[in-house]
Amino acid sequence: MAFTAADVKKLREMTNVGMMDCKKALSAADGDMDKAIEWLREKGLAAAAKKSGRIAAEGAVRAVVENGVGAIVEVNCETDFAAQSDKFLEFVKDVTDAVITSAPADVDALMNCKYPNSDKTVSEMVPEKVLVIGENLKIRRFARYDTGVTVPYIHMGGRIGVLVNMTVEGAAAEAVTELGKDLCMQIAAMNPAFCDKSNVDQETLDKEKEIQLALAMNENAKSDRPKPQNIIEKMVMGRISKYYEENCLLQMEFVKEKGVSVEKHVAAVAKELGCKITVNSFVRFERGEGIEKKQENFAEEVAAQMNMK
Repeated sequence: MAFTAADVKKLREMTNVGMMDCKKALSAADGDMDKAIEWLREKGLAAAAKKSGRIAAEGAVRAVVENGVGAIVEVNCETDFAAQSDKFLEFVKDVTDAVITSAPADVDALMNCKYPNSDKTVSEMVPEKVLVIGENLKIRRFARYDTGVTVPYIHMGGRIGVLVNMTVEGAAAEAVTELGKDLCMQIAAMNPAFCDKSNVDQETLDKEKEIQLALAMNENAKSDRPKPQNIIEKMVMGRISKYYEENCLLQMEFVKEKGVSVEKHVAAVAKELGCKITVNSFVRFERGEGIEKKQENFAEEVAAQMNMK
C-alpha cells in the first residue's frame, strides 16, 4: 500500500519522530499507519501515539446530570463562530435532553426520538436547525448513565466533556461530588484509554507485550553487556506495569497527590467517608477528535476565483 507526504506528516505529528524515520516506518509497514507506529515504538523512537492525532472539527461537547441520569453528547458544526452561537448551544442542549428523556440505544435511535417541546422527531428538526444556524449539523455521538452516581465535567467551554460513573455504598451521592470532579479533571487532562487494568483487553495486552519485547531485544542487541532471556522477560513485565500506569485511570498517579495512585486516593476518600466507592467507568469526548477537516489554502482559493472571471 503506497503512502503520501501527507501520511508522513500525519505520522510525524502523531509520534513527534523525525520525518526520515517516519518515511522508513511507513515503508516498512507498507503504508499502514498503525503498523508504522508499532515499528517506531519497537525501534525505541516513539512512545504510544494517540490515533486521533491533532485533527479537529468545530462544535461542542455537553455533559450533564439531571434527576440522576448522566448524559454526554457531541454535536458538530462547520465553524467556531456557529459553535459559540446561542442557537447552536440551545440545539445541543435539546439533543442532550432527548438523550436523557428517551434513553436511545444509539445515534440512529436518537434521530427517531421526540425533539423536546416539539411534535417532531430529532431527525425532522435537524434540517430546520440547519436553516436557522446556517451550517451543516451532525449529531456525532453520545453516552448515558442511569444507575449509580454520575458526575459531569466540561473543559474549555465544551472542547472536552467527561462523565464518571461510580457505585457508592454507605454515603450520599453529594459526598463524592468533589472526588468525581477530581477524577473528571484527571481524565480530561490525561486521557486514559481504560478505567482499570482489568479492562485492558487481551489483544491490546498481547500487542503491547510484543512491542515491549521487540524493544527490549533491540536494546539488548546493542548493549555491551547483554542480559539473559529471563531478565529481558522481567523487564518486559515491568514495562507492562508502566503501561498500566500511563493508560489506566485507577493505576495512574493522582494529579493532586504525587506518589499516590488514583486507586489509592479513591480508597482514602472512601475510608474518610466511611463508605465503599467503586469507579465503574467513564466517558471522555473531545470535540472533533478523529474527524478529518478540509485543508483550505486561501491563496489557491483566491487564485482560482480570479481565473474564473
